Amino acid sequence: MKQTGTVVLDIGKTNAKLTLIDAAGRTLAEVRTPNTVRRVGPYPHCDTERLWTWMMGQLAELASQADIRAIVPVTHGATAALVGDDDLVLPVPDYEHEFDDPADVARYDALRPGFDTSGSPRLPAGLNLGRQLDWLQAHFPAEFARTRHVLMYPQYWAWRLCGVAASEVTSLGCHTDLWQPAEGRWSSLVEAHGWQHLFPPRRDAWARLGRIKPELAQRTGLSADCEIVCGIHDSNASLLRHLLTLQQSGPCTVLSTGTWLIAAALGSATRPLVEAQDMLANCDVFGAPVPCMRFMGGREFGAIAGTQPAPFERADVERLIAQGTLALPCFAETGGPFAGQVGRFVGPLAKTAAERAALATLYVVLMTDHCLDALGASGRVVVEGAFTANAEFGPLLAGLAGVDGGRDVTVSDDSSGTTCGAWLLDAWGRQAEGAAASVPAWNPPGWHGYRDAWRAQAGAR
Repeated sequence: MKQTGTVVLDIGKTNAKLTLIDAAGRTLAEVRTPNTVRRVGPYPHCDTERLWTWMMGQLAELASQADIRAIVPVTHGATAALVGDDDLVLPVPDYEHEFDDPADVARYDALRPGFDTSGSPRLPAGLNLGRQLDWLQAHFPAEFARTRHVLMYPQYWAWRLCGVAASEVTSLGCHTDLWQPAEGRWSSLVEAHGWQHLFPPRRDAWARLGRIKPELAQRTGLSADCEIVCGIHDSNASLLRHLLTLQQSGPCTVLSTGTWLIAAALGSATRPLVEAQDMLANCDVFGAPVPCMRFMGGREFGAIAGTQPAPFERADVERLIAQGTLALPCFAETGGPFAGQVGRFVGPLAKTAAERAALATLYVVLMTDHCLDALGASGRVVVEGAFTANAEFGPLLAGLAGVDGGRDVTVSDDSSGTTCGAWLLDAWGRQAEGAAASVPAWNPPGWHGYRDAWRAQAGAR
């Protein structure tokens, strides 16, 4: 007899994956593929059809292993699909495309809401989703006029699977310029454009939208009773199990790590948000604003360490600190507290692949430390996602005192808090198995002085 399972569809900026999870939250199978951008056509766009074909084939494989009762989509933010009755009316823009024609920039900047109401900083490229929608309407008016729904990216995949259109607050409130987190309503940008009718009714992230389309059930071998869950923005999925236990565990800051590192302060931020520092107010699954700060941690790590980082020893870290080798921000062109600065190296160069990986680790730790202090984050720090695989990230971060003195850093035993959070949407009301284990602080010789030198030369405010 087959086990019963849930499939999480997780589309990150770098990779997409399908994870089959049993009723106790244990992973039974996982498959992944690169998330590619197509550069043909009117503008760079998400390769939705390649992902769809891959997904259909993999769902058929997973359906042969388990009785899949639900599918939960979770995706990166700053992405939406314009759909007509049964298909896209325009390709889904890649948010890293530069929407930088001076006339477009001037028009949009005159309309976008103030940071004090939207909690959404002015970001480069298409990271403010409102900029993408404004640009599409200006450059493709006929297609935009045929749009029936604007679907946030998780809900686009849910719509393709079950045919039900919905909106959801974690994606609406993710630095889009479309939402007022504190007020729980549309921003002045949406009202000025008259876009309200394009967004379908809001549903809870855990809501069952409907059963899978019969033709898809037949194509994949999935049960006709397989339900499609509304879905969630990925870094908010990482918050979910901590959000559900906040009253018992006290304030904490969750580090959702991957292509982006997002520090989300749950009940712990003590300083005002500063737009120029890439601070923002995201919305949690219940619609409440969450103070956040972020940078492209995974991408910057790769830029320093290389695409295939080498293993390194503590001796490599200690040698870099002793000789004063610094990597100074920033090594990505998109967002972060040092946006606009060009990454550079100071001191003797890292000579080996191991030293470059160690230097990349020092860099992301110091960037994270800067974000935590800038937010005024107190209490525990929980590491979720890709950086849980870096054995020295947590100990080095714990070795740097935070705003309230010592820093208690715990590292999740789940390398994908996103997947765990998405599973919780299907298992609403349950608690996820697993834990976050405290890590011992590591203070290599000269570590605090190295941080001071890095902050002084990075221009940390």
